[in-house]
Amino acid sequence: MAYTANLFRNLFIIVCAIGLNSCGVSKSLKENLDVSQYETPIPERVQLNDSTFSISDNFLRKNEQGLWELYVSGNPLEIGLKTGSLTQELFNEQEDIFIKKIDELVPSKGYQNLLRKFLAWFNRKMYLNIDEQFKVELFGVSKYASPNYDYVAKPYQRVMYFHGAHDIGHALQDLALVGCSSFAAWGNQTQDGKLLIGRNFDFYAGDDFAKNKIIAFIAPDKGHSFMSVTWGGMIGVVSGMNDQGLTVTINAGKSQFPLIAKTPVSLVTREILQYAATIEEAIAIAKKREVFVSESIFVGSAKDKKAAIIEVSPQKFGVYEVQNSNQLICANHFQSAAYQNDKKNQRHILESHSQYRYERMEELLQESSKVDQKAVVDILRDREGLGDKKIGYGNEKALNQLLAHHGIVFKPEDLMVWVSSNPYQMGEFVAYDLKKIFQRDNSPEPTEIIATSDANIGADSFLKTVAYKDYERYRILRNDIETAINDKSHIEPSKLEQLIALNPNFWEGYYLAGIYNYQKGYEAVARSYFLAAEQKEITTVPDRESIARYIRKINRR
Repeated sequence: MAYTANLFRNLFIIVCAIGLNSCGVSKSLKENLDVSQYETPIPERVQLNDSTFSISDNFLRKNEQGLWELYVSGNPLEIGLKTGSLTQELFNEQEDIFIKKIDELVPSKGYQNLLRKFLAWFNRKMYLNIDEQFKVELFGVSKYASPNYDYVAKPYQRVMYFHGAHDIGHALQDLALVGCSSFAAWGNQTQDGKLLIGRNFDFYAGDDFAKNKIIAFIAPDKGHSFMSVTWGGMIGVVSGMNDQGLTVTINAGKSQFPLIAKTPVSLVTREILQYAATIEEAIAIAKKREVFVSESIFVGSAKDKKAAIIEVSPQKFGVYEVQNSNQLICANHFQSAAYQNDKKNQRHILESHSQYRYERMEELLQESSKVDQKAVVDILRDREGLGDKKIGYGNEKALNQLLAHHGIVFKPEDLMVWVSSNPYQMGEFVAYDLKKIFQRDNSPEPTEIIATSDANIGADSFLKTVAYKDYERYRILRNDIETAINDKSHIEPSKLEQLIALNPNFWEGYYLAGIYNYQKGYEAVARSYFLAAEQKEITTVPDRESIARYIRKINRR
């Protein structure tokens, strides 16, 4: 249910934040890491203006759409140190966001300590499952971690466990934390026959978390150069493409909460981007890593001219490729033979919003018989339900849930990528040409990322509507009402009616009004709200069952 999901969303932020600050791992962690072979001093960072920084020909700058563009090169330690130095303020701000959430939501130091000990135990063997080169890079980044939080954990530990936070969020995805959607089309399904991939990264950990997106362009001394959409302190990959035209994105599968951390999925996909050029090579890398959550790794390949899905979990491994079709769709359930009889996956298909979004992607792709990059963006921004049904803004059955960290489009054979700017996937999609970016020997300026501005895709016109402004007001009012319900404090009836009026097609507002009135003993009023909610497109089976239980309780009295 939406109210419970939001409470658990807050709990997730707390757990992840404290996970970054776990302090129970052996002190030998740093001692076992040999960085001597990489020891090369890097030059001091130079600040060119308030939003542009450089280290030799490596740099960070903020573009006019508000995206941070990072270019770094070198060996693992150099990349880590340069990334840490150039993005230090952004990295420190991400840490501040997490620690602030701890203080806001868990003011009890005793409870914080209890959770911190649990996460220390949980992450105790993560470092054994991370490749040495990535540990070296993490070590370099950690040199620029905020000193304000050394009292709870050493920087290297904090940065490493940061990468497990995403996986923990995916383990809790049935609590409405994650609902990513991705698809690919090629051959007779695209206007020029070339492979196109679209994806929404619907990983929500608060508005502040998504504020400073970094578009990172990495040129390592070994392996392939690549780009990814990331944030301060994160070297793993959730969405990216390399200079071979290989793309990776990740979609959560149904997971049990794991008992021990192994290899974070984002570091598996980072390894794939850096060292694979084909789907077969990506599969080989994924097979050799042990993960601790269930995940679909969506891989597109310019060399193979198609896409495939690698489905990983702690117990199973599968690969799904389409036969006699030139499109591939991925929501949050598994499709390969390895999971055909998996009861958790079957239940997830029946109870969650994953299958609904899958069918909506099918529907929209059928309507757009031959897509180009603009049509792909239009699909990613779609806010309606099946058959164009009005299901309310923010409904997780929609492809555009109005909470995405980012949307992204890849055209691997042309090495082109389009990345959304704020808000969500609604802002302008900025175009980047990897051929030009990674051939920078003749670049006139050290801070020049060659964004192909004439290929940008404009912001969604929905941003200029009253409906969008009402939705943002709805979000604020919803949070206030949820807090009041949790505190059992008074809410004016007019506020509840205003909540519904701001987003009238969404079941959640009616449900919250029902919960409040039920708590206060106004059961007839509560029943009317619950019955109204039942007439809307409810997100999941558990949500619908929760409403039905309230109605039955009231009817029995």
